Amino acid sequence: MTKTVAPRWLLALAMITALAGCSVVTERDVSALRDLPAPAAESASADAGEALKVALAQRGTRYRPGGNAPSEGFDCSGLVYFSFNSVGIRLPRSSQDMFQATRRIDKPQLRPGDLVFFRQRSSRITHVGIYAGNGQFVHAPTKGKDVELTSLSDPYWSKRFAGAGRVETGSPTLASN
Repeated sequence: MTKTVAPRWLLALAMITALAGCSVVTERDVSALRDLPAPAAESASADAGEALKVALAQRGTRYRPGGNAPSEGFDCSGLVYFSFNSVGIRLPRSSQDMFQATRRIDKPQLRPGDLVFFRQRSSRITHVGIYAGNGQFVHAPTKGKDVELTSLSDPYWSKRFAGAGRVETGSPTLASN
């Protein structure tokens, strides 16, 4: 029987999660992270791919308006802000500002780690998530729900899709820690 050893980044993520006062990383979380494809140079940047993995590890964390930490809960932009900040990329805090700070891309160009934006009740961008691949995105949807993986083809979200953006760390609007 061969013993499987977790990659170093996975062990680091588990330690960060524990130190941040999060719930324990479960084997389900570890399995989900192992199954993700490693970002290739021609796909999303390695940092955006790592931010996606951080966000996916937050599934099940409760929604909280204004929340930006696993211990307190997340709102949509708080989840994205936390995930990217965890890998050294500082994004603006609001979904509207994130929209303005990222490079626009068309839906067919989406790669894991790109941001997806929505307009819910106004002409302004009011919701953001991180594209996970296979037509799905991870986000903190609304009060009473937890961070989850959702399909872009879901009728509610497809009707409200406003565009996608790619985080480019060389942009003057983004700061690397």
